Amino acid sequence: MSNVHQVANNQLMLLQNGAAYFPQLCADIDAAQHSIYLETYIFAVDETGRMVTDALRRAAARGVVVRLLLDGYGSAELPLPWLDELQAAKVEVLWFRREISPFTFSRSRMRRLRRLHRKLVVMDGEVAFVGGINITNDVSDQDDFDTPRLDYAVRIQGALAGEIHAATRRLWGVVSWASFRRRSKEIQRFILEREKPVNVSNVALLLRDNLRHRRDIEHAYLKAIAGAQHEIIIANAYFLPRRIFRLALIHAAQRGVRVMLLLQGRVEYRLQHYATHALYDQLLAAGVEIYEYQPSYLHAKVAVVDGQWATVGSSNIDPFSLGLAREANLAVRDAGFAGELRASLLAAIAKDAVRVGDGYGVTRNWMDRLVARISYAIVRLLIGLSGYGRSI
Repeated sequence: MSNVHQVANNQLMLLQNGAAYFPQLCADIDAAQHSIYLETYIFAVDETGRMVTDALRRAAARGVVVRLLLDGYGSAELPLPWLDELQAAKVEVLWFRREISPFTFSRSRMRRLRRLHRKLVVMDGEVAFVGGINITNDVSDQDDFDTPRLDYAVRIQGALAGEIHAATRRLWGVVSWASFRRRSKEIQRFILEREKPVNVSNVALLLRDNLRHRRDIEHAYLKAIAGAQHEIIIANAYFLPRRIFRLALIHAAQRGVRVMLLLQGRVEYRLQHYATHALYDQLLAAGVEIYEYQPSYLHAKVAVVDGQWATVGSSNIDPFSLGLAREANLAVRDAGFAGELRASLLAAIAKDAVRVGDGYGVTRNWMDRLVARISYAIVRLLIGLSGYGRSI
């Protein structure tokens, strides 16, 4: 059982992987009395998806308002009979951009890359979850390993849950309006509802959208990196940061801060995987330590700085998360919480990762180098076509 950390007016519980996350999530869904909002990128009809679905249906059956917002691309494979059954059970379902495939070279359609990638759940405005864990099995039938993906979420009970509730209500209102599925009273309610952030410096909800919060998550990372004095640990599934982010890490390493990156060791998406390899030489030359996670896919999007500041959420450190998708991270300044996450990451590095040697760039053959450079060039091209072409 994870420790509960009291941070300002909030109780925070760090949850590692689905084995800890899904039982707690379903228990809180079963305890909800008024409302449940759930946003996710992937909702799969597998054992885990059915477990969560059953909990949502039980809630709706006892009169709880249950609203499920799904990304139109990430959850596109959901079968229609499953959706019909949910709606028949009075679970409300909306889609975020349920359109044609986002992968198109048409400039006017590159906005399809603006996905709903955040994973937020909130019950009664009192209990909430923020993290990177989708509603799907930790290990799928297609995986060639038995070890669960490494991922994290945070359970929040307290003042910040109310802010998360307001954020999910606002997005539900926006999508409802866009899909013409809600009546005018609800539209007016979401328009009149103002953001009421919880002004607690030690814990904050960081949202990324394409309006007022375009760089909030990236700026939080950069501020923490710039203030680091001893140690930076970043675990990120898809790591392809902009030049400003890479330079921040390099400058930290050059001033004596130990910088450790835990990155994807297995090839999940070839283009992103090999594009990341194109950055290794520069980072290694500056003294940044790079470790590749081996037992399964790394899906975490977390970081710890100086054992005091930590972030857990849905945002990768790549152009798609930091420049296009809707994301949500929790930022926490608390030694207890940060220390628990740090211990988990150090254990993963020690037991389940391989360090990339300082001679990595020298030992690669010409084909590996060529693949990395071509992959990186393709990613830059895609980002340029999206209209968000900043230096990466």
